[in-house]
Amino acid sequence: MSPSVVPQVGERIREERVNRGLTLRGLARAVGVSASLISQIENGKSQPSVSTLYAITTALGVSIEDVFDTQDVAAAAPEPVLAAAAAGLPTTVLDALAARGVPRVGPVVRPARREILELDSGVTWERLGRVPGTHVDFLLITYAPGGSSSSTGRLMRHAGTEYGYLVQGELTLTLGFDEHLLRPGDAACFESTTPHRYRNDGEQPAIGVWFVVEPDGG
Repeated sequence: MSPSVVPQVGERIREERVNRGLTLRGLARAVGVSASLISQIENGKSQPSVSTLYAITTALGVSIEDVFDTQDVAAAAPEPVLAAAAAGLPTTVLDALAARGVPRVGPVVRPARREILELDSGVTWERLGRVPGTHVDFLLITYAPGGSSSSTGRLMRHAGTEYGYLVQGELTLTLGFDEHLLRPGDAACFESTTPHRYRNDGEQPAIGVWFVVEPDGG
């Protein structure tokens, strides 16, 4: 069985945008991109880069973990919870799913069962697990040669704390005004509100395990 590719990113973004009463142009202004790009992403004609996806989820008030969840799973949440989420209240869809006993991703996730999200600019995310009610992105991340977290070269910033461990290849981390070359065995951790970017200038894929913990995730 091949890993499960997650094609619903655009659908999830459209769903969250509509729930919040945002127009395409409104979301585009908040993210700093064109309405045409948002439309292409929502229609599945384009995949966002890492930085664009984080900007979109930040503007919508959802987590990267939410993007992995399909519409069918999200629909299992009670209507009052969805209404609360749309109103920006603390109750989340993941909390509602946890309360209803929706199965988590795990406790053991075999390689063939991973959900995969292939982003623009040569970056692939594989979800390694999920515990409903928590606020942690647990990912195996691959940067192809030439891959970068930003297709425009701009630094990104988002809520949370980031932890990464590089397993293979080399990855350049720009953190504020400093650059750090990560090699296998190197680890990095920092507040994700610090402007940052990753890029792979090498000739082989850079692969690592990453956690992004949201502020209320403990």
